[in-house]
Amino acid sequence: MEIAVIGGILFAFVCLVSAFLMDGGHMMALVKPTAAMIVFGGTIGATVISYSLNELKTVPGLLRVILYRKLPNEVELIEQIVGLADKVRREGLLYLENQLPQIEDAFMRKGIQLVVDGTDPELVKQILETEIYSIRERHHTGASIFESAGGYAPTMGIIGTVMGLVHVLGNLESPETLGPSIALAFIATLYGIGSANILWLPIAEKLKNLSRKEVMLQEMMLEGIISIQAGYNSLLIRERLSAFLKPALRDKQESGEQSAEKE
Repeated sequence: MEIAVIGGILFAFVCLVSAFLMDGGHMMALVKPTAAMIVFGGTIGATVISYSLNELKTVPGLLRVILYRKLPNEVELIEQIVGLADKVRREGLLYLENQLPQIEDAFMRKGIQLVVDGTDPELVKQILETEIYSIRERHHTGASIFESAGGYAPTMGIIGTVMGLVHVLGNLESPETLGPSIALAFIATLYGIGSANILWLPIAEKLKNLSRKEVMLQEMMLEGIISIQAGYNSLLIRERLSAFLKPALRDKQESGEQSAEKE
């Protein structure tokens, strides 16, 4: 489970509430069910209008993704591909057929299956590139759902505040209640801006970040699969795939290789 997601949300919420209380505020002053109904109900309603039912059905799955999705380690993935390439050069492409059940990643398994089936290299590349494009588009749609909610929430907060002020101005005969009533009216704005910047927009950014990393890994797999099919030697494949690594990881990998050679 991605503890950082839950921890980040809780930390932001606790800091905001604690700062309010330290300034002399009262916890109950932040609680207004009608403001929550306007902001969260309006935000969800506007988001539902913006997307199809099939797209909205993915929301629970997207929440599971940000909490539980674990991407393959880049260095371990390179080692796996290099190991397969080394075996293929010795035993031929049929070696890959026995390895298919052991390959956990669905994208890589699909690519290896295409190679085993004798698919033309150019066609393998086109199929996998289309797969990457489709995955990128699905990820973009998922992130945009939460991004849209983050755009609607502050506006709904302003609507709630205006509605509250209309109610306040309709009761000017009671001056002693104006202060508390105006304060309550602005709670809706707080809910709108707070939910957008603590929930909706960070979730959208998390999904986009995961998407970028996953697509990069799939492009690495694509390069590795094409290289295996072409019969490149393992050293050349390692060099090509290392280009996908961050400089720090690349240096660490090279240091590990040099240590292994000395041993």
